[in-house]
Amino acid sequence: MIAGMSLVTFGPVEDAVRRQIETCQRVERAAPAVLCADNHIGYSMPIGGVVGYESHVSPSAVGFDIACGNCAVRTDVSASSIDRRAVMDEIWRVLSFGIGRRNAERVEHSVLDEIAECGHPFQKGLAHMAAQQLGTIGSGNHYVDLFEDENDGALWVGVHFGSRGFGHRTATWALDRIGQKSQGMNAPPAVIRLRTELAELYIDGMERAGRYAYAGRDWVVDRVLRILGATALDRVHNHHNFAWKETHDGRELWVHRKGATPAFPGQRGFVGGTMGEPAVILEGRAGERSEASLYSTVHGAGRVLSRTRAAGKRNRRTGQTISPGLVDFKKVKRTIAEQGIELRGGGADEAPECYKRLSDVLAHHGNTVRVLHVLRPIGVAMAGRDEYDPFRD
Repeated sequence: MIAGMSLVTFGPVEDAVRRQIETCQRVERAAPAVLCADNHIGYSMPIGGVVGYESHVSPSAVGFDIACGNCAVRTDVSASSIDRRAVMDEIWRVLSFGIGRRNAERVEHSVLDEIAECGHPFQKGLAHMAAQQLGTIGSGNHYVDLFEDENDGALWVGVHFGSRGFGHRTATWALDRIGQKSQGMNAPPAVIRLRTELAELYIDGMERAGRYAYAGRDWVVDRVLRILGATALDRVHNHHNFAWKETHDGRELWVHRKGATPAFPGQRGFVGGTMGEPAVILEGRAGERSEASLYSTVHGAGRVLSRTRAAGKRNRRTGQTISPGLVDFKKVKRTIAEQGIELRGGGADEAPECYKRLSDVLAHHGNTVRVLHVLRPIGVAMAGRDEYDPFRD
C-alpha cells in the first residue's frame, strides 16, 4: 500500500492487479480504493476495483461499458411449472444477442426521446443507434437466464448487460477529449478535473447512459415475462460500472466502481455466477469492514482464464485455428445438459472453469454482505463464440 492511501482488499490479489489499482490511487494524495474478491486485470483500472476521488472523475475507472449491470426479477410462477426448453427456444428466437437486432420489434422508451432532445454535444448524434440497440443484449459474458430459487422453487429471470454502443462511444469520446490515445490494459488512468466543462459533460453523459442501460435491462426482463405469461413480484436492479457521488468518512467523493456492486446496509444486489453454477441475491451490511470497502462488493465470480486462452485463437475471416484453446466446450455442454440447464449460445470463453467459484469469492467478503437467495440456473442464453460485438468491455 502507498503511504497515506487506503487500499482495502478481499481475497487473493495478483501483483499486477495491485499495481494497477495503486496507479489509479496516485491521481490524488488520499484516494481510498478497494479490490473486491472477484478482482482481475482490466483496461487501466482493475475489474472488481473501486476508487474514490474528491477532485476528479475518471472515464477509465468507469469503463467502456458504462452502466453495465444486473437485473433480476422474482416471478409469480414456480420454476417446475414451465417448459424450460420451449421457453428458452422462444427467448433465443425473440431476443437479440451479439451486435445486431434479429427481430423488427421496436423498443419504445422515454430515454430515447431524452437522447434525441439532449443538449450533449456528442450523445445527441447517437440517437438513431441508441434506438436501434435498446433492448439488445450484446456478447461476452452478457446473458439472459432463468433461475430456480433454492428457498422455495420460485422462478427468477436475470439479465446482465449495459449501455451497448451508446455507452461505449460516449466513453471513447471522453477519452479522445482527454487526449488518451492508448486505451489498453497498461494505459494510465484517464481523469478529468471536476468543475470543468468536460467533467460536467462526461458526468451528464454517463448518467444518461445509466438511464439507457436501466431501460434496456427492464425491457428485456419484461419481454421474458411476456413469454412466460408471468408477473414480477420483486425486482433487484443495479449498475456495476459507474461513478456515484457519495459521502464516506465525512468526505464527498466520486466513487468509481468497475465490476463492483454497491452494497450499502440493506441495499440489495443481484450477482451472477457462471453458466453452470448458482447466482445470488445479496444485501449489504453495516460494519467497519463494510465502511472501509466504500460499501462495495463483487459483481460476479471473477475471471481466472482469459478468453483467448480458454477458446483459442482463430482467423475470423477463414475460420482457421491459429492456437487451440484450453477448454473442451463440447464436454462443458454435456455437463451443463446433465445438470438440467437449457443452454443457448455460449462458448469456451464463458465456461465455468474460466471463473472463480462465486461461493469462495463471497466468503472472502465475510459479514459485509448477506446472501438472501441462492438461484440455481435452469436456462442460460448468451451470444455464441462467433458473435462479434465491439461494444463489450
